[in-house]
Amino acid sequence: MEYKINLKKQIDGGFEVAVYLFCGYTGNITIKDEDRDLYMDDKKLGTEKLSKLMRQMALPSIVAQVINILYSIIDRIYIGHIPGAGASALTGVGLTLPIITFVAAFSRIVGAGGAPLAAIALGRGDHEEAENNMGVGTFLLLMFTVGIMVVFYIFKRPLLYMFGASDATFPYADIYISIYLIGTIFVQLYMGLNPYIIAEGNSMTAMLSVGIGVVLNMILDPLLIFVFKWGVVGAAIATVISQAVSAIWVVTFLAGKKSAMRLTLKKIRYKSSLAKPMLALGVSPFVMTSTESLISIVMNHQFAVYGGDSYVGAFTILQSIMQMINVPIQGFTQGVQPIISFNYGANNYGRVRKTYRVMIGMCFLYGVIITGGSILFAGQLASMFTTDAALIALVKNSMRIFMFGMFLFGLQMGIQPTFVSLGQAKISLFIAVFRKIILLIPLALILPFFMGVNGVFFAEPISDIVSAVTASALFLTRINKILAPQTAG
Repeated sequence: MEYKINLKKQIDGGFEVAVYLFCGYTGNITIKDEDRDLYMDDKKLGTEKLSKLMRQMALPSIVAQVINILYSIIDRIYIGHIPGAGASALTGVGLTLPIITFVAAFSRIVGAGGAPLAAIALGRGDHEEAENNMGVGTFLLLMFTVGIMVVFYIFKRPLLYMFGASDATFPYADIYISIYLIGTIFVQLYMGLNPYIIAEGNSMTAMLSVGIGVVLNMILDPLLIFVFKWGVVGAAIATVISQAVSAIWVVTFLAGKKSAMRLTLKKIRYKSSLAKPMLALGVSPFVMTSTESLISIVMNHQFAVYGGDSYVGAFTILQSIMQMINVPIQGFTQGVQPIISFNYGANNYGRVRKTYRVMIGMCFLYGVIITGGSILFAGQLASMFTTDAALIALVKNSMRIFMFGMFLFGLQMGIQPTFVSLGQAKISLFIAVFRKIILLIPLALILPFFMGVNGVFFAEPISDIVSAVTASALFLTRINKILAPQTAG
């Protein structure tokens, strides 16, 4: 016997159903009678005490997110303390962030587009399709690697100058990104395939995949930068080696007997029927990640034109601090989202409302606390990245402007993932594009004509506040409409 399950009407959905709904899928799936019990697991998502469940779901996600961001943060911290060249070196490496972000964005196409589909196949008991999916994803990652390396090695010099490099900072940017690009294949494999480990339920192994590389990077950075005196070259080599170890860990696990999906050479090939839905599902996270590159490019260029190298260096520090601040709350929301998705699919709307209220409230409170904390301790945060007194002073002065919008932006950080959890991927994407493309970039280009370099700083809080208000308005006007038709059904 077979069952037709409409995901928006599913009563006893499992985590795989929640993942599908989370990705915006609203059609039917067919499961066989012997596989039906696979969709009856994880009922704790609908019955467990919410506070306990949110801790259980969010903590691993927070840890994984924090560990992942430490790669670039650790590099910047050590580079900023290179004797005699820290400020210029930090500025130069900061100019490579758009390229690094863009490289990571391609891995998201497979990680966020392929892994959920593989999870659904596993839930149906179709290991063959899950493994074929992973093989196709691996093939795409290898193709992305070739394309990325060719394009950026050819155009890195004009790109870095376009991003805001000067004759003083270009050598640092050039050598760092030249070495980093050698490890493109490692970045693609560990970031693109690690979500497949999560998809089969091995979250601890997935966490270790990232953690082992970060710990190694923390050891190698000071050794190669200061002991061997390789400076920026040492930082880049440390990063490539660490990412290589993470990639080997991931591939070895997926090719081994402990993995529910086996990665084999014969399945690493292109198959249109699997590649197309993977690409379609992965385009949204790719766009959301790659637009961060565009923002970095515009902001770095504007700071270079209106302020010079010191302002580019200050922005690198501010951007690093912002990443440190945002990552924990991003991990929290990613961990909570499946709870909302599951209960939405189970028609448990009271629990849906309770969960998103707690999540949005926590995000708002976090934003308020972080705004005050970052402004109050701006000097201490800046000194993590540099010993240059002038650069620290510039960061302290600009922090009050740059971070001000966070007091309200916490609302959006809770609202946007709520929309995604409810299958409203288009609204979520609009909110992200509205803030980044419609507000932030034009403001960063226009305001300096009237306010000088401070206009670039003001673009951030203005876009944060306007976007948060817009997201709140959309949420208040849409949430009851989203849930009401389901209640009526």
